[in-house]
Amino acid sequence: MKEFFPEIGKIEFEGKNSKNPLAFKFYDAEKKIDSIKLKDHLRFSLAFWHTMTGTGVDPFGMATMLRPWDNMDDPMKKAMARVDAAFEIMTKLGLEYFCFHDRDVAPEGKNLAETNRNLDEVVGYIHRKMDETGIKLLWGTANLFSNPRYMHGAATSCNANVFAYAAAQVKKAIEVTLELGGENYVFWGGREGYETLLNTDMKLELDNLARFLKMAVEYADKIGFEGQFLIEPKPKEPTKHQYDFDVSSVIAFLKQYDLDRYFKINIESNHATLAGHTFQHELRLARINGMLGSIDANQGDLLLGWDTDQYPTDIYNATLAMYEVIKDGGFKSGGLNFDAKPRRSSFEPRDIFLSFIAGMDTFAKGFEIAKELADGGELDDFIEERYSGFTKGIGKKIIDGEVGFEELERYAMKIDRIVNHSGSQELLEAILNRYILA
Repeated sequence: MKEFFPEIGKIEFEGKNSKNPLAFKFYDAEKKIDSIKLKDHLRFSLAFWHTMTGTGVDPFGMATMLRPWDNMDDPMKKAMARVDAAFEIMTKLGLEYFCFHDRDVAPEGKNLAETNRNLDEVVGYIHRKMDETGIKLLWGTANLFSNPRYMHGAATSCNANVFAYAAAQVKKAIEVTLELGGENYVFWGGREGYETLLNTDMKLELDNLARFLKMAVEYADKIGFEGQFLIEPKPKEPTKHQYDFDVSSVIAFLKQYDLDRYFKINIESNHATLAGHTFQHELRLARINGMLGSIDANQGDLLLGWDTDQYPTDIYNATLAMYEVIKDGGFKSGGLNFDAKPRRSSFEPRDIFLSFIAGMDTFAKGFEIAKELADGGELDDFIEERYSGFTKGIGKKIIDGEVGFEELERYAMKIDRIVNHSGSQELLEAILNRYILA
């Protein structure tokens, strides 16, 4: 088998003082924390789309990436070469998981039957590579946004034939995810939204989206797929308003249609900021609702208004994200999927490895800091004291449902003076700094 990166060997952990760019400084995969290896806490994953099919194209310029597997004219040969290259990258980086859309790994044919045959052939090859390496599938999904047929959406399309085609595509994608032992299946509604309400029947579209998801749940049960279904929120881009705008919107939708028992949420950092939230806010909201499933690990540029999908290097963001995962008891079926791409000017094949190393080191260090922060209990202690008024007296009666407005009015009439205490935000930020900068 051809080696695509012969100049790059296995990436090893060399410690924080290493100056070797092709070595981990903080990610020691075998290090045990609470008797669990760091690699099993983090469950790093390669995103097939950005790493293997990304070319550096943006709205203002053509491809820049130099990818040795892209020099093939035959689409199926190119697909197989991408698989070989992906497993070489994952093996050399020590990545134990990957994620993909159906159209990332196999080209479309003249019709759906030929497309499915293409997918089956490539999936069979992927299965053999998984058996050889022990690498696993974190999640699979279907691309319901790139082809022009989805210009009006997929499950929310105004065209019933498009709805049917999308259902057939998801059916097949769930089947191959099951075949590859995928631990999750993701729905990202890339075009499940609208550009203008002047031509949109919003109620019908939302009802149809719920019908579509219920069909997926029923079919998964029929074929024995026991993986976790995930929904990935994003507020805009490509549509002006997407129905899966943020975690709050997704939770409300799932509860409205009695689907919340079947789904958890796959949260991406860059999508959180596009929705006007912090990454931690979205993770916290999912966590306290019992719906934190998995993470797409990247970061955006706050000076740009679009989804830049950069490799994560912000230690504050990574620490607070890992804090939420730790408070949730760690990942169950989810993990940290690098839904990220090197910058357009970082076009050399070597930059793939340098980018992953930067992201993996950032989240490894962030996890260790977050673990110390959680174990230290300083934030928990402060919050517990801040809300202690609800553990006794009138506060406890409020929590226990023993009082209503009339009883609270009688109580308030007796209050001579209300005393508030500082929220001490600056102190808490300094405590966070102490852990991060130690």
